[in-house]
Amino acid sequence: MPEAIPDSLDNWWCSMTGEYAFVGFSYEVSACQSLEQLKSEFHNMRESFNARYVRLYGACDDNGFYDNVVEAAWDAGLGVHALVWFGFDNDDMWKTRRDSLFRTLHANEKAKFVTRAVQFGSEPLFDGVLSVDDLASQVAAAHENLSPLGIPVTISEMAYGFMENADAIPIFDAVDLVDAHMLPFFSQQASTGGAAWPIVMSDISYFHAGGKKIYLTENGWPSETSDGVQPNSPDAVANVENEAAYFNLLDDSCPFFKQNDIGWFAHIYSDNQEPGYGILDENGSPKFLFSPKTNC
Repeated sequence: MPEAIPDSLDNWWCSMTGEYAFVGFSYEVSACQSLEQLKSEFHNMRESFNARYVRLYGACDDNGFYDNVVEAAWDAGLGVHALVWFGFDNDDMWKTRRDSLFRTLHANEKAKFVTRAVQFGSEPLFDGVLSVDDLASQVAAAHENLSPLGIPVTISEMAYGFMENADAIPIFDAVDLVDAHMLPFFSQQASTGGAAWPIVMSDISYFHAGGKKIYLTENGWPSETSDGVQPNSPDAVANVENEAAYFNLLDDSCPFFKQNDIGWFAHIYSDNQEPGYGILDENGSPKFLFSPKTNC
């Protein structure tokens, strides 16, 4: 990052066209990590794994938390896919989170230089938190609010969430890009991580029809099952070997991601944040060799 904050975003971001292969990590923030921890882990993402972005997951409602995210991202040289978190309680806290995030984006002079996109999520269509029209209206209003800052707006959703809402076209029209969930372990056709490509391709083909930039954001294969992580196929195997095989599959498919301008995140940074999905274990060590390509 430069010593002085630039006067404008002119020539600041690389074009999303050409951003492909591994781009970074999803990062769960309900622990309300300290600025020190954010800086340490963001630097590790950048320096150990060549991450370009961090995609937030969950919510921390502490006052000033996103200011800390901005400071840590600036310090580490990362962009952020920020998140308006709906949660699972069917309450209106998302409105407070939206307003707080937008205030920070306008008030913090570094915020627009690290915030690559704002998402509404997670899986608002699948969870039915708002009607399609209301969600599209929220995206459109956010776009109007943030366009002076040059920050695109999208939702964080899986293909099935769109598919089960036959009238979801207004969402595709409203979003500036697609932040797509890719969790093939839950497919009824799932078996091993290394055999997941047909499932991945099926969902990508659906999103690709929308004609917009695609990032695979909530994207991974679990190394263990839990109460909330159970397969829908009797052949699906959750272990470290299959988690590694899934990410190796994506890495080996770098030419496909390059040809189609698709970037992918690893969900999630650490097992401390979401057991079984971390690239790092609970002690902060990689569970397997993870050195994905950022270009090919």
